[in-house]
Amino acid sequence: MKRPPFLVALPWILPWAIGFVAFLAVPIAMSLWYSFNDYSLLEPAAFVGLENYKELAGDPLFWRVTRNTLFYGLASSGLSVVMSLLIAALLETRVRGTSLVRAIVFIPVLVPAVSGAVSWLWLYNPRFGLINSALSKLGVDGPDWLGSTAWAMPSFIVMGLWVIGSSVLVYSAALRDVPRTLYESASIDGVGRLGRFRHVTLPMVSPAILFNGVMSLIWSLQLFAPPHLMTRGGPEETTYTYSMYVYNNAFIYGRMGYASALAWLQILVTLALTLIVLAVGRRFVYYRAA
Repeated sequence: MKRPPFLVALPWILPWAIGFVAFLAVPIAMSLWYSFNDYSLLEPAAFVGLENYKELAGDPLFWRVTRNTLFYGLASSGLSVVMSLLIAALLETRVRGTSLVRAIVFIPVLVPAVSGAVSWLWLYNPRFGLINSALSKLGVDGPDWLGSTAWAMPSFIVMGLWVIGSSVLVYSAALRDVPRTLYESASIDGVGRLGRFRHVTLPMVSPAILFNGVMSLIWSLQLFAPPHLMTRGGPEETTYTYSMYVYNNAFIYGRMGYASALAWLQILVTLALTLIVLAVGRRFVYYRAA
């Protein structure tokens, strides 16, 4: 008797299905349940309904970390999109050494977040750091990058631009897919280099711009390791991010229920921002017919 196709495929997908249920579906369901409970990990959960979510509205630290994270997310993702596109465009000029430069740009993506944070901690050191040492050679007195309320968050934004190698590769692939005939037609019509970039390159790579923008926004809204290791949210909570607040409530303050509510709100806000970007992007993104 011939077995149904589902039974034939079941042994192959069962390991993945078990892992998905045990390590993803069940924890997600538990976190949603805990968000409606007062739960400290050490005592049984006590159902409190929407109290955790109501507490968010009156929590001044919640609003502070939300503002910090949104500012970082929007600034970092915006600058990342622009900088990675410009670098990719420069690398497609077919000059010597572009392969080496492309590899150098991509290498930081392979560096673990903790190692990168420690390296940048030394770079930003106000007394012995490479950045301030270089500025002193120019006669400029560098600031305390991570100890200043004015420079701490911009320092993390600049640090975030260090890992744009993946975006550069996506743009490089998109740029190589632009038909050469479009550039030739634009040149015949007397369009200059900047005009060709604006009217030919940008529309043709707009799907890649949208993709990189969305992915950069999603990842930047989850910023955790660098500020956690480098500043602990200081100075004066200027680098205290949303993910750090979730972590501290769950494992430092022992408020797993409140942390679960924070995490679910983070998911919903990230989803809402992603949908807004995608909806707006439909008006500007050009998709070529196959």
